[in-house]
Amino acid sequence: MFLRCITKSVHAYLDYPVALGLIAMPFLFGLGETAPLVFWLSVAAGVAASVLNVLTDHHPGIVQVLPYSLHFTVDGLVRLTFVAAPIVMGFAGVKFGYYMVLGLPVPAVVGLHQSEDRTAIAP
Repeated sequence: MFLRCITKSVHAYLDYPVALGLIAMPFLFGLGETAPLVFWLSVAAGVAASVLNVLTDHHPGIVQVLPYSLHFTVDGLVRLTFVAAPIVMGFAGVKFGYYMVLGLPVPAVVGLHQSEDRTAIAP
């Protein structure tokens, strides 16, 4: 039996530190020194993730106006962007690895989501 251990609540609470990491890691890794797009794509995704989490209708959401299904779908679109961007834009080395490491684990999170919480299929 496939274990589905990530609940809507766990996902919601993980989103805040992930968003913070997306904002902070480009500074820590010096990603903007030679490629500003690499830097700003991550920072913008982190800011957007923070706003999305604040607006999502779940326990840690503050305004709670967006349905969780939309949040889940946007997470999938971000994953696709993070996997496609380094290929399409020709990122190499640490820049390529950075986006792959961030983009490829999302299918595991989607797969581990408890089925009652999966109200949308993320791409």
